[in-house]
Amino acid sequence: MARVLRIINRFNIGGPTFNAAYLTKYLDSDFETLLIGGAKDESEDSSEFIVERLGLKPVIVSEMKREINFKQDRIAYKKIKQIIADFKPDIVHTHASKAGALGRLAAYNMKVPVIVHTFHGHVFHSYFGKTKTHFYKSVEKHLAKKSTAIIAISDIQKEELSKIHKICKEDKIKVIPLGFDLNRFRENKETKRLQFRKKWRVEENEILVAIIARLVPIKNHAFFLSVAKKTIAKTNKKVKFFIVGDGELRQELEEYCSALGLSFATTQQEAHQVDVVFTSWIKDIDIVNAGADIITLTSKNEGTPVSLIEAQASGTPIVSTNVGGIENIVKINETAFLTEINDEEKFTIHLLNLIEDAKLREEMSQKGVHVFQDFHYTRLAKDVSNLYRSLLNHNK
Repeated sequence: MARVLRIINRFNIGGPTFNAAYLTKYLDSDFETLLIGGAKDESEDSSEFIVERLGLKPVIVSEMKREINFKQDRIAYKKIKQIIADFKPDIVHTHASKAGALGRLAAYNMKVPVIVHTFHGHVFHSYFGKTKTHFYKSVEKHLAKKSTAIIAISDIQKEELSKIHKICKEDKIKVIPLGFDLNRFRENKETKRLQFRKKWRVEENEILVAIIARLVPIKNHAFFLSVAKKTIAKTNKKVKFFIVGDGELRQELEEYCSALGLSFATTQQEAHQVDVVFTSWIKDIDIVNAGADIITLTSKNEGTPVSLIEAQASGTPIVSTNVGGIENIVKINETAFLTEINDEEKFTIHLLNLIEDAKLREEMSQKGVHVFQDFHYTRLAKDVSNLYRSLLNHNK
C-alpha cells in the first residue's frame, strides 16, 4: 500500500480544505493517507468541522501560518521533515502556497519519491506589487523543479501557470478540477429557503443578492457595495444585499456602506429594513444558497471559486467577474453572467436583469446540474488516484 502525506496551508473555510479532506477520506483503498495542516488565521473561521464530519483526525502544525515568518516557518519545516521521517510516505502532495513551499522542500530534502503540488489559486496578479510578485514567481519556479507533477484546477489556470507566468513546462501540469459533496444543495430547498429568510428577516417579495467570500482586498467587496448602491437606485423591486463571510476588511466595509448612504445590519434582529446585511461566517452554505435569489462574486483573482460551484448546485443564478478559472466552471449566459474586473455598469445591468425577471432566474436555475458530474468528490478521488499510480509507476 502506497503512503501519501497530504499537506494543506491551514484549515480555513474554502476549496482547499474540502478537497484535502475528500482526498484523505475517499482516495482508492490502495493508498494510506496522513493529513497535516497549519493553523488558521485569526481573521478566518475554522473549517475543522469539515474534517471532523468525515471522521478524520489531521495533525496540526501550529507554526505553519499564512504570513511569512522565518522563525515559525523554520520550525514548521523541521516538524514536517520529522513527520516524513516517521511516516515514510511514497508521495507528498501539498495544497496551496505555504504548504507547497515548506512541504515540497522538506519532501525533496528527505528524498520522497513523488512530490505533487496543487495550485488552488495563485498570487501572480492583483495581490502584490511588481517586486513582491516577481519574488513569489521565482520561488514557485524553483519549487516546480523539485516537483514530480503540478496540478492545476482548471484549463485556464494551466495556461496561466505554463504560458503566462512560466512557472514550469506545460507537460508537467495535470488538470484535475475540484470535487465536492453537492447533494445537500438540491435537498429540501424550499424548507431551507424559508428557514434562512425567516432567521434573517427577509420578506418573500424581497430579492436577496449574496456574496460569499472572505473580507479581504482580492475579493473586492467595495465593488459589490458600489454595485448595490447603483442597483437599488435603478429598481423599484425590494432588494437586500448579503455579505456572507468575515475578515480584515469588516470595519472598513461597514464604513464604506455609511459613506455610500447604504443602511446595514450586523445582527439578525437589525436585518429587517436595511440595504446590506453582514452575517459573518455561516457554515451551512446550502441554507444560504437556498435563501438567496442571486449569488455574486466580485474578485480580482480566483482559482476555482467554491461558492459558484455550490450556487449552480443549488440552482441559484450568478453574476461574477470573469477571472481565474471561473469561465471553466460556469455556463456563460446560462448559469452565470460574467463581466470584466471593476466594470460596474455591466455588472449592474446583469444584476438588474435578474432582479427584474423572475422567469429568467428560474430558467438559469435549471441549468447548473452539470456540476454534479464535473465537480463531484468521487471524480476527484479517481483522477488523483490514477495520477498517483502513473507517477509511482514512472518512478520505478
